[in-house]
Parts: sequence; structure tokens; C-alpha cells
Amino acid sequence: MRFTKKQLAILEFIRDYQQEHRVSPTLDEIAADFGVSKITIHEHIEALCRKGALKKEKHLARSIEILAPEFREDKMQVMGRIAAGAPIEALETPEHVSLKDLLPSGDDCYILEAVGDSMIEDGIQSGDFVIVEKRTTARDGETVVAIVDDNEATLKRFHREGGRIRLQPANEKYEPIYVDNCEIRGIVRGVIRRY
Repeated sequence: MRFTKKQLAILEFIRDYQQEHRVSPTLDEIAADFGVSKITIHEHIEALCRKGALKKEKHLARSIEILAPEFREDKMQVMGRIAAGAPIEALETPEHVSLKDLLPSGDDCYILEAVGDSMIEDGIQSGDFVIVEKRTTARDGETVVAIVDDNEATLKRFHREGGRIRLQPANEKYEPIYVDNCEIRGIVRGVIRRY
């Protein structure tokens, strides 16, 4: 994205303010820092929203969110939970987890929390956060987020086998899941574990 000098300065101010105060600045606070009117800042924020660099909820004072990857704080959204056992209903329950220096910038990734023990032999335990790269295709042997049946999600190794798909657990206690087709939502890129 291309920005004017003033837009760059505003983006840097918002980023730095969020890192220091853990909330977004108000338009009044940005205006005070730059010595301009709130209307002027509002116009700059609207222009940055049109460029896709920012997102702001109307009528909410501290709702500015940075979308431009080069200015985003190092955190990713936890979108919900993913079964590492029997498939569960796919629900989104957004949270945020700080991921400083864990992923190369620009990767289109998100986080899911693993629930269950079907992937323990691959080092994924219940309660782990799996880092998922958004993809709709997979190669044999990759660990995938797969949507099966009625929007149920599961975390398994992907294999094409005789005209169907085998979703293989990494725990000998569990049988593979065989499906004619499934929707791939992403490929596991890493695991974060809290102790």
C-alpha cells in the first residue's frame, strides 16, 4: 500500500499508542498529538480505511484497528476451537494472542485451540494453539483443518486414497475418518503450548 507522509505518521502513532496503552487512541488524542483538528484526523482515518489500512467502528471511540501488515502489532486472532478427536461444530469465538517474532510477517495465518488427543503422536496436545495457514488445498501427509459432514471441523493428516480422502489421526487409539470430499480451511504451520 502507498501512503502519504501524514498517513504514515498517523499509522505509526496509532501502532505506538496501542503498544504502550493496550487500547486504540481516540480521534481527539491523535488530533492533539498532531496539533490539528479532530475533523482533519477523521478525514485521514477515513482515507486509511478506504485504502484497507485501518478499520474503525462508527460511534466507538477506541475502535481503530490496524489492518496494514507492516503496522500491525504482533498478535493474531484465535478464531475458535478445533477438535483433535471426534469432529465438533465449527464456531468462531474470537480472542487475541500475542505472537511476537513467531511467524514471518505477511503470512495469512490464524490460530485454533486443539481439543482432544487424536494428534498427540504429532506433538499436538489438547489445549495447544495450532498456527494455521489459510489454504484450500493440501498435499498428502499435511496436517489440515478439515470441514466434514454438517460444518464439523477436525484436525488430521490429509491423504488421498482410492478416490476418497483419509483423515488420519496421530494416535493409535483412533480410527481414520474416510470421506468422499471435505473442505480444507488451512494447513498447520506450528504449535504453541502453554505450561
